[in-house]
Amino acid sequence: MLRQRKVGPEDARSWLLVNGSRTDLFDAAHASRADQVVLDIEDAVDPANKAEARDGVGQWLSGGDRSAWVRINDRSTDFWDGDVAKLAGLPGLLGVMLAKTEAAEQVTETFDRLGGSTPVLALVESALGIEEAVSIARARGAFRLAFGSGDYRRDTGTSADDLAMAYPRSRLVLASRIGGLPGPIDGPTVSSSHPVLREQTAVTVSLGLTGKLCLDPEQTPVINEVISPTPSDVAWARDFLADFEARGQVIRDGSDKPRLGRARKIERLARTFGVEPA
Repeated sequence: MLRQRKVGPEDARSWLLVNGSRTDLFDAAHASRADQVVLDIEDAVDPANKAEARDGVGQWLSGGDRSAWVRINDRSTDFWDGDVAKLAGLPGLLGVMLAKTEAAEQVTETFDRLGGSTPVLALVESALGIEEAVSIARARGAFRLAFGSGDYRRDTGTSADDLAMAYPRSRLVLASRIGGLPGPIDGPTVSSSHPVLREQTAVTVSLGLTGKLCLDPEQTPVINEVISPTPSDVAWARDFLADFEARGQVIRDGSDKPRLGRARKIERLARTFGVEPA
């Protein structure tokens, strides 16, 4: 049975990447605990097999109660044109993840070619992309930013150390805020260790990113838990909001407004993710 998604892409925590040439994995991914599924016809697929993978993805998205995002090839490649032509108008297409985004016009051209209503998630994977992050976030059609951390390290020679990777992550957080987008999506954790995944996802949250790419369905429950408000956070938020209402919504001092904003955000996410107070 295919699972009906309850967490929308604007709030989605776990984004499960699935090899676009492995159609046998699509149903299982759709039934997983991932908030959103991304069928990957870019880096996951050998160039010789891209046309076949594109056709398989198109057929799957055209049949029945099936829906997913698709990671398409970057604008500078010959594959991009075929990708958008094949995907435009498919009933199960939720949106596209545009690989190696480096300019605002790449987002807008993709958006327009898909008909002007399909959201484009810009995957930023290079030094130039990080530099242009604000203009990318402001581009017409841009829905959310994501961090291609592996290709970024390859492009810049940066290590995977948290300190070394803090700047590009923070840059995407600021660009998203300036562009009026939801929080950005962090790159994947390659390790299969749940403690490592939990630690790295906590870093994601601490820097202000609100989602994370993943490569294995087993990673999704951990990511979802760490990115969600904790039960104790929800208890604090509801207590604060109840007290605020009880005193007639009166602001007592300068700390009340920031705490009110945080409490309201926690309460909204708690309802979205189904988190109950401790």
